[in-house]
Amino acid sequence: MRTSFAIDDIMIHRVVEQEQGFTPILEFLPSLSKGLLDENRSWLEPAALDPETDKIVLCFQSYVVKTPHHTVLVDACIGNDKNRPMRAAWNKKKDDRYMRSLKAAGISVEDIDFVLCTHLHADHVGWNTRLEDGRWVPTFPNARYCFSRREYDYWVEQNKKTPIECFEDSVLPIVAAKRAEFVTSDHGLDDHIRLFPTPGHTPDHFAVSLGRGGERAVFCGDLIHSPLQARYPDLVMRVDYDKKQAVETRRRFLERYCDSETLCCTMHFPSPSVGHIKRWDEGFRLVPLD
Repeated sequence: MRTSFAIDDIMIHRVVEQEQGFTPILEFLPSLSKGLLDENRSWLEPAALDPETDKIVLCFQSYVVKTPHHTVLVDACIGNDKNRPMRAAWNKKKDDRYMRSLKAAGISVEDIDFVLCTHLHADHVGWNTRLEDGRWVPTFPNARYCFSRREYDYWVEQNKKTPIECFEDSVLPIVAAKRAEFVTSDHGLDDHIRLFPTPGHTPDHFAVSLGRGGERAVFCGDLIHSPLQARYPDLVMRVDYDKKQAVETRRRFLERYCDSETLCCTMHFPSPSVGHIKRWDEGFRLVPLD
């Protein structure tokens, strides 16, 4: 399956860590009815819905973008050795799939210049750090890690109330190592890469657009999780911070890129995960490049 894409003088690589049935889809998308689910089984199964368990199938991945100026990692996936007792597939994981995927793309951890975290949930910051002699240290030693200042401040306050393990093992060590760069959610990294605000899933979630003089590709983070949410943008995800705002953001994003030449790189859609957004009745679909 295709995992690398060339756009002008830019290369995009998918770096997949896991892809599997995650959690029952009716729990993951609490506004989804069983009737609507059954109406859509024929095209969801098996790629986006496990027919045996009714679990939503999600891909957990990062993207590496190589521009003429920088090598950039968009989101840092799950990570190894992290204490995630509520997620058996993530808990104290020790496999080498992520690093093998990086190597297959011809990239080493030293090559990464910037890590862009669309938001600070556990499956987007995990590889920010690795365990070394009992300490969490930056996985990408030469990188600057870009966090939204507003997003970071929100999680600082939440962490004071109740410690958040992914924040303490995958975000705070980056700040302590002086590798963090706090930005606004409309920050321009260089003439190829820009952030733009897509709040709702978290307070200051951002997406990433790519291309000099235009939007040749876009990385959507968690403003959308499933192809079913493309067809029905009003379907909310269970942990959306502001569900109404998340719906508005998702619909605005889909309308913005519908029937355009902009390549949409989704974070959690099942493989191949990358394609163009097209209209489908009152909703949308991602038409894969393959």
